Amino acid sequence: MATAARPAARKPAAAKPVAATGKGAGRGGFFRRGKVPAKVLADFTSQLATVVNAGLPLVRCLRILEAQQKPGPFQLVVEAVADDVEGGATLSESLAKYPQVFDRLYINMVRAGEAGGVLGTILERLATFAQKTETIKRQIRSAMIYPIMVLSFAGLVTAFVLAFVVPKFKSIFESFGAEMPTPTLVLMTLSDFILDWWYLLGLVPVVVVALWRVALRNDSFAYTVDRWKLKMPLVGRLQSKTIVARFARTLGTLLASGVPILESLAIVRASIPNLVLEEAVGDVHDAIREGETMAEPLADSGVFDDLVVNMIDVGEETGQLDSMLLRVADNYEDEVDTEVAGVLKAIEPLIIFVMAIVVGGIVVSLFLPVVKIMDTFQGA
Repeated sequence: MATAARPAARKPAAAKPVAATGKGAGRGGFFRRGKVPAKVLADFTSQLATVVNAGLPLVRCLRILEAQQKPGPFQLVVEAVADDVEGGATLSESLAKYPQVFDRLYINMVRAGEAGGVLGTILERLATFAQKTETIKRQIRSAMIYPIMVLSFAGLVTAFVLAFVVPKFKSIFESFGAEMPTPTLVLMTLSDFILDWWYLLGLVPVVVVALWRVALRNDSFAYTVDRWKLKMPLVGRLQSKTIVARFARTLGTLLASGVPILESLAIVRASIPNLVLEEAVGDVHDAIREGETMAEPLADSGVFDDLVVNMIDVGEETGQLDSMLLRVADNYEDEVDTEVAGVLKAIEPLIIFVMAIVVGGIVVSLFLPVVKIMDTFQGA
C-alpha cells in the first residue's frame, strides 16, 4: 500500500556563484549557472568525445575546443580547465572547480570514465544525455509558445476594449438614462477599475509571483504543489512522464558509466525538480542502503506506473538495471512526444472556448442596455 504523502526534505540551495580559478578568473569575473546554454555544453561534450576517441592528447583536445568557442564566459572556463589539465590535474578535478557550469552528474561521470579508461565513451554518453534532455525541454517550450501567444493577444484585446470601447458605451447609456443590468454594471465596474488603477496591472503579477515564491519555501506547501502538478488536467501526465524519463535516463547513464548506485541515486535526487519524486528517490536510496530493492519505494511514490516498476524490478534481478533504465527512458521520451502533441490538440479548442466566453460576455453585457433602450422608445 502506498505510504502517506509527507513533505520531502528540501533540496540544498543552489550553489552561489563562485569565482573562477586559473587564467579565466581575472578576465571572466564570475561564471553563473545559465550563462552557458545547455546546447553549448552538449555540443562541447560531443566534440570533446570525438577528439578524445580520435586518440589526441587531452590537453590538445581542450585547446582545440577552446579555440572553437565564441568569446565569453564558457571559453574562459575551457581555457582554465585546459590550463589545469596541462598543469597535471585530472579532467574531473578541473571541471569540479566550476560546479556552476559542470554539475555533479557531469563531473562524476567524467571521473568514472577516467578511472575505467573509457573517457571517450563516457563523454559520448554525456553528450547523448544532454541532447535528449535538451530535446525534451525544447519540445515542452515549443508546446507552450502557441497558447501563451494566443492568450496574451486575447488579454491585450480585452484590455483595449475595456479601456477604450466600454467607456464610450457607458457615456451613451448614461445620456439615455438607461437602467443597466447586472452583467453590464460588472463590465462597467471592471472598465473603471482598469482606467483608474491601470498601473496595478503590471504590479499585481509581480506581487503574486513574489508571494508564490515565498510560499514555496514552506516544505509542506511545496510538496503539495508538486504533487498537484502531477495530477493537473492535460499537463499532469506530461510532467509525470517527463520527470520519469529524466530520472531513468540520468540514473541509467550513471550506472552504465560505473558510478556506484548509492552515489548515483544521490546525484539523481539532487537533480530532480519535483519533491514527490525526490522523496521517492530518497526512499530508494535508503532501501538500497538497507539491502532492499528499488521497486517498492518507486511504486509507493505514485509517479511510476506498474510497467516501469516491473521493468526496474526485472533489471535488478537480472543485473541489467542500467540497460533497463535506459530502455524505460527511451520509451517515456517517445511518450512525451505523443503527450506534447495531445496537449496541443486539447489546448487549442480550450483556448477558443475561453475566448468565446469572454468575447460573448462582453457583447451581451453591452447590448442588454441597448435592448432596454429600444423597448423604452417603442413603449413611448
